Amino acid sequence: MTHQGKMKVLAVDDNRTNLHILQVFLKKLGHEVILAENGEEALRRFESQAPDLVLLDIMMPVMDGFEAARKIKAMSSQRWTPIIFLSALNRDENLVEGLDAGADDYLTKPINFVVLEAKLRSMQRSLAMQQASIESLRRVQAISDNVVDAIITIDGAGLIASANRSAERIFGCPAREITGQPLSKLIPGVRTERDSTSAGNNTPRPASQEREVEALRRDGQSFAATLSLSEIELDNQAMSIAVIRDISERKLAEQKLRESARLLQAYYDQTHSEQQLAIRLMEKQLHRAGLEDPGLHYKVIPAESFSGDIVAAARSPEGRFYALLADATGHGLTAAISVLPVLALFYRMVKTNRDVREIVLELNQQLKESMPIGRFVAASLVCLEAEGQRGEIWVGGTPEAFLFDRWGRIARTFPSENLPLGIVDNDQMHCQPIGFSWAAESQLVLCSDGLLEATNKDGAQFGTEALAAAAANTSPNARFHAIDAALSRHLAGNLASDDVSLMVIDCP
Repeated sequence: MTHQGKMKVLAVDDNRTNLHILQVFLKKLGHEVILAENGEEALRRFESQAPDLVLLDIMMPVMDGFEAARKIKAMSSQRWTPIIFLSALNRDENLVEGLDAGADDYLTKPINFVVLEAKLRSMQRSLAMQQASIESLRRVQAISDNVVDAIITIDGAGLIASANRSAERIFGCPAREITGQPLSKLIPGVRTERDSTSAGNNTPRPASQEREVEALRRDGQSFAATLSLSEIELDNQAMSIAVIRDISERKLAEQKLRESARLLQAYYDQTHSEQQLAIRLMEKQLHRAGLEDPGLHYKVIPAESFSGDIVAAARSPEGRFYALLADATGHGLTAAISVLPVLALFYRMVKTNRDVREIVLELNQQLKESMPIGRFVAASLVCLEAEGQRGEIWVGGTPEAFLFDRWGRIARTFPSENLPLGIVDNDQMHCQPIGFSWAAESQLVLCSDGLLEATNKDGAQFGTEALAAAAANTSPNARFHAIDAALSRHLAGNLASDDVSLMVIDCP
């Protein structure tokens, strides 16, 4: 319809006077007027101008009004264009023939313009309703065409009545090719015909649960999809609406995710198995008989599965007692591997009753030759001789060592004045152990920096003062447990950020 609801009217009459009168009257009402003097000309004007309404005379040369009406109705099959016959023929059979030809109303001549105006207003209201319906349909169609899911309507016979653009995209074929086909052509095995139990039942069945199906594209390629079906009654006609979503990409992503999870689990299982083997090998290397010496108390707390801190102890054939506390750079498996050569070499040299200096130099050279740059091992090495109550100690990179008397007081401190092992060659290595002696019931305390730097929830470190306070006024046989308990209270359930090792050695 034209602007502000006014109509474009095609007036057809072979009498030019009648046409002129109609033109003046229609323009006075505000309508746009198109004129034709016979049925054939009317068809041309209708095709080129697409009028909203036709006023059509019946008795005309070339082509009469009945034939023109039938052809106009055929040409306007996509929309309703009302036709009002204007004729001097007023018999009932003329009226019936006109309505059969496609006319929507009939007005006899001479024209009563008051009645004509009323009929035009009625037609105008109907056309406005038609226009509103068309616009609503266009909006719905635009929405339907722009959703990602295929929306397919199916008639009561189970045949596809319409399909949106997403259906064309998903299935790879135009809607006209699938219209009139059963939905099973697109989704094999699915049934959409109403069963006999629903015949005559106007109550729509609820929408089916969304389910996964295998759909087919035009080229025969199958793909994963989801389907939900719902039934409606439209103009007393049973219809089904199928909503189909292509989930092939999602299924592919899920498959890749499952494969990644499988590979990750396999990697985890292999790593866990290798880690368990490494733990057993490390335990075999670490847990030697010398660590069960009654004069030794120790504890190692790894920050991870493996500890870069190790403790070792053994007695030589001549009765010397040797103890080693070593701390490799870092923590975890790489740190633990770094100290394995130290263990093997330490136990081998103890069997030959070597001096502390010899052992330190041998360990240093071994690590310097085998360790990569930036990797080293801090260590404290002790040798005690019961005869004469004398011993030697070397501290390189680990915290200072302490000699406690029988009452838990610090009798002597052995500072860390040497480089860790594996940094420089032996000719650059300062290796002069410190000799010392002790009174009865004295104890040596060695520890790693992980113990002294253990931080509580307030950010405070354990430190040497807490260690000394824990040992003070304790008997030798309770001292190790007192220090261990003080550390536990300090951490209060927190985990230390580095490996922690502690050795308390009874001086014979």
